Amino acid sequence: MHLNDAVRLDIDRAVLCWLATVDPDGYPSVSPKELFCAYDNQSIIIADVASRGTMRNLTTYPKACVSFVDIFRQKGFKIMGQATLISESDENFKTMAQPLVERAGGAYPVRGVIQIAAEKIQRIWAPSFHLFPEMSEAERMAEAYRTYGVRPIEGG
Repeated sequence: MHLNDAVRLDIDRAVLCWLATVDPDGYPSVSPKELFCAYDNQSIIIADVASRGTMRNLTTYPKACVSFVDIFRQKGFKIMGQATLISESDENFKTMAQPLVERAGGAYPVRGVIQIAAEKIQRIWAPSFHLFPEMSEAERMAEAYRTYGVRPIEGG
């Protein structure tokens, strides 16, 4: 599955992503992740900063779902696929981890990389898209700013 420009743009705009795995007992587990990016045209990478449970879950059952939403535009994507774990001892680790290390800016250790090969990609829409289809993106964003009590940065 191809990560098109819309998916890549929403990945770049998102502050957090949510990684869903299945634990060894078969229960779903969702964990927020701060360091992630599109890696190539078919996969997303996520840093293992403090992800013992996630890494254990993916070792047991390597299917995963990652979702990200631009809270102001109220839309995003979810990507489902096979996860590959890249440890610090892997020969590809430095290359794979580099974009995540750059994003961390030295603030977080990148102990490993989770690469998810996209098998399915689905758009996520906030319920307001269905309830108020006539709203423009600008109106939707203005409402989100009011709801969250924030203002956009001038010129940004």
